Amino acid sequence: MTSIWWEVRNLYLNAKRVFLLILVAALSGCGKPSSYSSPEIEAASRQLVPQDTDIAAIYSRSCSSCHTVAATGAPLTGDGSAWGPRMGKGMDGMVASVISGFGGMPPFGLCMDCDAQQFEALIQFMATPAEAP
Repeated sequence: MTSIWWEVRNLYLNAKRVFLLILVAALSGCGKPSSYSSPEIEAASRQLVPQDTDIAAIYSRSCSSCHTVAATGAPLTGDGSAWGPRMGKGMDGMVASVISGFGGMPPFGLCMDCDAQQFEALIQFMATPAEAP
């Protein structure tokens, strides 16, 4: 009877160790989003609006919900340092990423009726560094 108790105890301890290892591995990916920006940049991104009214309407309904919230991991509108490496893909590469979806961004970036020129205008607007206040 004692040996069964020890086996059960060892199984429990091994299961506990495995669970803790899995938990540590899962949490090691947590932390700041890859495109972490300061609270000031996040607040400033919420104030930016495209000058073109059609592009502004698309931005408002399809882009701003992610590109003005640092916790989403999306590069913030106006944050040149976050957009710089992405823009290194070139505009064609950026538009292709929008169309196919990239990371947490769904295909077409939630704008199923947008065309490539509108995506280019939106990307250019969001990637343009905001002027300091």
